[in-house]
Amino acid sequence: MQESDLVIVHRAGVYAVRVSGRANFEYAVPIRELINTLGDRVEDFRFDMSGCLAMDSTFMGVLSMIGLKARRAGTRVELVNASDFVKKLLRDLGVNKLFAFTDAENTPSLDGEVVESSGAPHDMLAAAETVSEAHEKLVEADQSNAARFGAVIEFAHRDVERLRREKEQDEDAGGSK
Repeated sequence: MQESDLVIVHRAGVYAVRVSGRANFEYAVPIRELINTLGDRVEDFRFDMSGCLAMDSTFMGVLSMIGLKARRAGTRVELVNASDFVKKLLRDLGVNKLFAFTDAENTPSLDGEVVESSGAPHDMLAAAETVSEAHEKLVEADQSNAARFGAVIEFAHRDVERLRREKEQDEDAGGSK
């Protein structure tokens, strides 16, 4: 298997996710898409954070999305070998309470069915929807984030609407040929 910045594997009821480098909105899109396909069925997640150098707010919002969903389902999101810096980022947003932090010599196994292995870009609409939903989840997880991310959410909503209109116009133009 090619070395990737993001790898998601499913095996025996657990999703193992390896995050390397700087986790940003590009990493968040495939994780959000996975969460949306699971519906109400949420299994345990184990994130190997040993190679994660930093995270942006969109990625932390998608992690929070998983954490909130897991909390409601009675499942667990474990962050393995997260650095003190990564823990601080999550603590500063008040979302660290959604996760179990563990240190382990053995990182989560990446044996199993590969769900995603990429750092590949996704379409602009999916990226904008991810930014919007991720920041909304940060606010849901901790209301003090509303002041911090209100403008981001507003901008992302406008971007989503614009991209949806453009997509509809493109589809209408393509269908009338």
